Amino acid sequence: MDTPAQQQRGKLMSIAILLLAEVAAMGVWFSASTAVAVIKRAQHISAFDEALLTSAVQIGFVAGTLVSALLSLPDRYDLRRLFAASALVAALATGALAFIAPTGGMVVVLRFITGMCMAGVYPVGMRLAATWAQRDLGLLIGLLVGALTLGSASPHLVAAYLAPTAGGLDWRTIYAVAAGCAAIAAMLIGLAGIGPNLRRATRIDPAKIAQAWRQPAVRLANLGYLGHMWELYAMWAWLALFLQQVFATRGVADARARAELLTFTAIAVGALGAWLGGWLADRMGRTAVTIGAMAISASCAALMGWLDTAPLTWIVGVALVWGVSVIADSAQFSASITELAEPSSIGTLLTAQTCAGFLLTLVSIHLVPDVVAWLGWRGGFGMLAIGPALGCMAMWRLRQHPDARRLAGGKR
Repeated sequence: MDTPAQQQRGKLMSIAILLLAEVAAMGVWFSASTAVAVIKRAQHISAFDEALLTSAVQIGFVAGTLVSALLSLPDRYDLRRLFAASALVAALATGALAFIAPTGGMVVVLRFITGMCMAGVYPVGMRLAATWAQRDLGLLIGLLVGALTLGSASPHLVAAYLAPTAGGLDWRTIYAVAAGCAAIAAMLIGLAGIGPNLRRATRIDPAKIAQAWRQPAVRLANLGYLGHMWELYAMWAWLALFLQQVFATRGVADARARAELLTFTAIAVGALGAWLGGWLADRMGRTAVTIGAMAISASCAALMGWLDTAPLTWIVGVALVWGVSVIADSAQFSASITELAEPSSIGTLLTAQTCAGFLLTLVSIHLVPDVVAWLGWRGGFGMLAIGPALGCMAMWRLRQHPDARRLAGGKR
């Protein structure tokens, strides 16, 4: 039997490998955004085709998580093999993009397949991290979400620096590199160990998904997550355009590049928020951190649209605070499910939660431009504040529920 010191070294090594594999595999998700920044320099891409490259992945991810949850895949099979198989298929689908035209029906199909495969990477990675938790569940999942946040920010950095000066950079190279990274992740994950906190299901049980709504405490945690997701990806998607318009109106030099750089910084700094939120939640409680983070992010969403004529320092400050707070609570909803659900259902319920959240993002992301056209950015960003405000109410109700004692070692 391993000594405690050996177990701790195994845990640290496994988590480090998992984080590397997660970042490498998730690169295929963001590769289209990065490639489009280069493709647009050489040829015209309609706004519809550009949006479809991203939406296809989102829709594929929703479909993949739904299938995975219905078949209870994360609770029935070796997490590392499921991760590896998903990453490998995603690598093949992304690599194939380098050999066809940059837009068209086949591209959409391949992006959809990539999104489906991400259902075997992101939620499965969270489940794998949770098997190692020892009073640090929030931090472990927070590290994983922080890695995802950095990946989400990367296209804006490319748009700010790489695209205008890329010269001979080929979009095919971007897809090829992303595919190679995903293939490496498929091999790398086999080196990670599975922690002691794993209990597998023995059969397919679609009824497990009903626990997401049937169990009151789990239902409240999921409602809090939906409020959080209503805001998160829409903020990430539209902040750059708002900043571009504000900077251009004020005659700021290189308005687009500066807006993209500030957006990258605001999203990337969220990685620190995810890690800090996990550390605090393990000590102060899941509900306290989620309520606090959503209250701050909702305030930033409600305020940002009114700052179009405010000093730039105010805009920068609110953007950074929003970037930190909008993701600081994200991992804690998954951690809450891990602590509240039946042990043999954790993987399925984590996947179902992620499925519902990303399905909702498709609605909020596409609503923002319509509301902005009607009510301006004050209405568009104000609409996003509704989600975390309702999320705060759900997590406050969870805080009062007897089952909340099971969260973070009894800290609500």
